[in-house]
Amino acid sequence: MISRLAVASVLAVAAAAAAGPVSAQQPPVVTVSVVPDQDPFYAAPSDIGSLGNGQVVAGREIRTTLPIPVRAWQVSYRTNDSHGNAELGITTLLVPTAPWTGPGSRPAVSEQIPEDATGTRCAPSYGIATGTLQSGDQFAAMLAEGWAVAVPDFEGPKSASFTGPQSGHAILDGVRAAGGFTPAGLGPDTRWALDGYSGGAAATGWAAELRPTYAPELAFAGAAIGGVPASLPAVMNNVEGGVFSGFLVGVLVCYQREFPEARIDELLNLRGRADIAAAADLCVIELLIRYPFWRLAAATADGYHDDSRLTEALQRNSLGGSAPTMPILNYSVRLRRGGARSAGGRPGRGLAARGSDGRHHPRPSGRTRSGGVAAAVHGPAVPPGPAHRR
Repeated sequence: MISRLAVASVLAVAAAAAAGPVSAQQPPVVTVSVVPDQDPFYAAPSDIGSLGNGQVVAGREIRTTLPIPVRAWQVSYRTNDSHGNAELGITTLLVPTAPWTGPGSRPAVSEQIPEDATGTRCAPSYGIATGTLQSGDQFAAMLAEGWAVAVPDFEGPKSASFTGPQSGHAILDGVRAAGGFTPAGLGPDTRWALDGYSGGAAATGWAAELRPTYAPELAFAGAAIGGVPASLPAVMNNVEGGVFSGFLVGVLVCYQREFPEARIDELLNLRGRADIAAAADLCVIELLIRYPFWRLAAATADGYHDDSRLTEALQRNSLGGSAPTMPILNYSVRLRRGGARSAGGRPGRGLAARGSDGRHHPRPSGRTRSGGVAAAVHGPAVPPGPAHRR
């Protein structure tokens, strides 16, 4: 409910020409039954490097078990990893079947689900298609409002969580792909917003920071981010040795894949290497169950704090390096027994100091639900830069 109110206010200022209807063509609807690693749809074409950022590779309509009548598509597109290398991105587009009756065109939200996993079987696209996604209440409320929703697999084909540039690229290119995918009926006049909580908030923040340079032609009403792990070194220090230390194990797995130059494997002893190998294909709940009270000191030769390569890699993927130009709402949900709300710092202050419209809104909550926004982001959408105005 909180998340719905926040994104509603992000989009409330939108007014544009009425959107056209969803394409009348009815391609075969696919029932997804195999995991991404075995599904040819997730395989990048050999010439992906020749495609433009956000250019659609393929699309297929899928069946879902969502409680709201929608048409749903998985769309693949070209995007880039943290080093600028071309890779295949996947986003799931959800468009309510009911006609949009609000002002202007149908609004759209890119919703970043906090995946925090090390295997593609945990990707949102697979979870939506198979009915196994455990974090869909946020976008279900948005669909009930009549909005279109894009849910990108922002961890990418390497299932790399908390890899800032890669996730930002995947989100922005996913919005580009959604606009270029004709069957969904989302055109150049669609007003977009971004939303994410926890790991999804980190990815959303990176998309907001990268948008002025990576995708200046895209316009957004704003972004809502909650429970933000702003400083990754602080987050990992806080979870190490506690009940949430599985997050640290997952990050080590992902950084081995996305940042080979960090040479994570060289830091680990035999136990550490065995633990990281065993964690190579786990969803977040599995990581937390298998690795509570896990400590780097027992898994490395010199310990976490004595090696700068890991801390530098974590810092490079922390938020706050540049100022977003879109309005940012930074919200938090207080838990009854405290929690990790402040584990990563408060990015709203840093964003505001760097010139963005960043606001922090704490809101008490009696539930440990990953989702919710405390207040609205107001103001007009950020227009494209001068060279990209239509």
